[in-house]
Amino acid sequence: MTQRRPLIAGNWKMFKSCGDAVETARQLVRLTADARHTDVMIAPSFTSLAPVSEALKGSAVALGAQNLHWEKDGAFTGEISAGMLRSCGCTHVIIGHSERRQYFGETDETVNLRLRAAIENGLVPVLCIGETESERDQEKTMNVLDKQIKDGLKGLGSEELKTLVLAYEPVWAIGTGKTATPGQVQDVHAFLRSLIGDLFGDERAASMRILYGGSVKPANISELMTLEDVDGALVGGASLDAATFNDIIRFE
Repeated sequence: MTQRRPLIAGNWKMFKSCGDAVETARQLVRLTADARHTDVMIAPSFTSLAPVSEALKGSAVALGAQNLHWEKDGAFTGEISAGMLRSCGCTHVIIGHSERRQYFGETDETVNLRLRAAIENGLVPVLCIGETESERDQEKTMNVLDKQIKDGLKGLGSEELKTLVLAYEPVWAIGTGKTATPGQVQDVHAFLRSLIGDLFGDERAASMRILYGGSVKPANISELMTLEDVDGALVGGASLDAATFNDIIRFE
């Protein structure tokens, strides 16, 4: 069985000034200096990327962005390119978060364009997928995820997806305090791994990391990480405090 190294990623969303972000990053570097069993990534706001990159230098904590545009450059006011992210020190980028889909009209088609741009520029894409509460209640979860995967990864091959990280985030569990049950999480992650196997082969499915996100906190991370097909977590609010995030990183 392929051993998948866990990834604990923190999405800071629209929180923290540059100064606050740098201070939290420095605290996290100190707290996690001897954490060796998992990969760690934080994704601050665009304005904090460059100074946080400096704060992370020499540490094992990776820097990610929360989004990107698919074009190399151009008249796209308010957008940021993969090359710009690389120049700030980013190695990862979150793509297709439900808040981007819900509030800013992102679609599976634009997710696909963003994924291509990330891959072409050597960024590790963290692709977010997940169903709403009404879709869960109507037992449409697997159909929704099937479409998000097939449309989001359309035209891409197995080799192009070798660094891709999936993040299953049920929309109804993001920032609500609700967390899917371990059984629900494992069922979805197993379905996703099987789907990746059908589309891109068993080797890619076995090596791909699939994270869980949705009100992850120190109290539930250990149980989540015992699940066979959970390879880490995409953490929101609980990643904003360095000590709390460190507790999640040090799950046992």
